[in-house]
Amino acid sequence: MAQRIGYAAGAFDLFHIGHLNILKHARERCDVLIAGVVSDEMLRQVKGIEPVVPTLERVEIVRAVRWVDEVHVETVPDKLDTWREVGFTHFFKGDDWRGTEKGLRLEHEFAEVGVEVVYFPYTAHTSSTVLRRALAQLTANADAAALQAQIALS
Repeated sequence: MAQRIGYAAGAFDLFHIGHLNILKHARERCDVLIAGVVSDEMLRQVKGIEPVVPTLERVEIVRAVRWVDEVHVETVPDKLDTWREVGFTHFFKGDDWRGTEKGLRLEHEFAEVGVEVVYFPYTAHTSSTVLRRALAQLTANADAAALQAQIALS
């Protein structure tokens, strides 16, 4: 039987339970799991976000997860180019991509090269986007409190 090489990619910024779940579920469905960590440059270029945790630190965090066999830093936006570099047989993604234009395109492109796309339940209650909003709100509240304290002291 052929070896099942899985690939689960993400920013893995502000690492949370959703990230852990996708890596755990992915590893259960393959012989080798390669985690793709999207580089800071790609996050800026493709998603327009500034990562909180730098690439090399995110790589070390993901590498420490027991279900991950290897880590690949993504420096190109095209997943087919990544497949050419890595050579995986299964691509794992959160089901927030299922049925979307990007997800359908990915499924079609990967089907042409024999890669199966497998979706896992997206952890909606905890995401990096939600965590970023919470951090921004906490920062704004702290800034406002500091300003009020400064005004009170004047």
